[in-house]
This record gives sequence, C-alpha cells and structure tokens, in this order.
Amino acid sequence: MDKIKSYSQLKELRDEMRQKISSFSDPDNPGNKTIIRVGMGTSGLASGAEQVMDFLRDALVKRNIEADVMRAGDMGYSYAEPTIQVTRPGHEPLVFGNVDTHKADEIIEKYIKYGEAVEGRAY
Repeated sequence: MDKIKSYSQLKELRDEMRQKISSFSDPDNPGNKTIIRVGMGTSGLASGAEQVMDFLRDALVKRNIEADVMRAGDMGYSYAEPTIQVTRPGHEPLVFGNVDTHKADEIIEKYIKYGEAVEGRAY
C-alpha cells in the first residue's frame, strides 16, 4: 500500500473502505451478495466444517452463484455442528445445523437460489 500523502487521499480511502464494509453489513441493500458464514470453532472443525466450507465454495463457483463464503467462530450451537449462517440480500440470517455436503447442496439449490424453506435450522 502506498503512503497516504494528503487528507483528501485519506478521505478517499475511508470512503472506499466504508463502501466495502457496508456491502457485508447491510442485508437490506439488494445489490449485496449472499453471505455464508461457516462455524469454524473447535466443535465445528471436529464435526467437518472445513469440508463443508470447501464444498460450498466449489459448488457455488460451479453453479455461477455470487456468494461470499467465510469462516466464523463458534456460533453457540455446538449440539448442531457443523453450522452455517446464510444471509440472503434483504432477508434475516438463518442458521442451519448438522450440515454435511448433502445438506449444503440442498441449501444452495432450495434456499440460496429460490428462497424455499429447508429443514435443519439450528434455532
């Protein structure tokens, strides 16, 4: 990163960063991508969360679906690991539990693509 040499450059950088951050934190903005957080706490990792995350990334790319898949800490649903939280633009986040690659595929096909209900919510 280059050095910031003026106050106007600092303001430009600030505005750019705010715009990037708002794309993750404003689910009411219809231009957002779907955001998928995979619970990667100790119990999640022990239950196979890493395989689920790899599957999600690959499956979304193959299906040409715009979504960000990111690591998250423990979500507090240890009884239902691995867990994922899916936030579709304009919708409240949903947490799904006991997610394996088969369940992840169903979530992509039904909930992410079409907004249809999928069994297995963790709460």
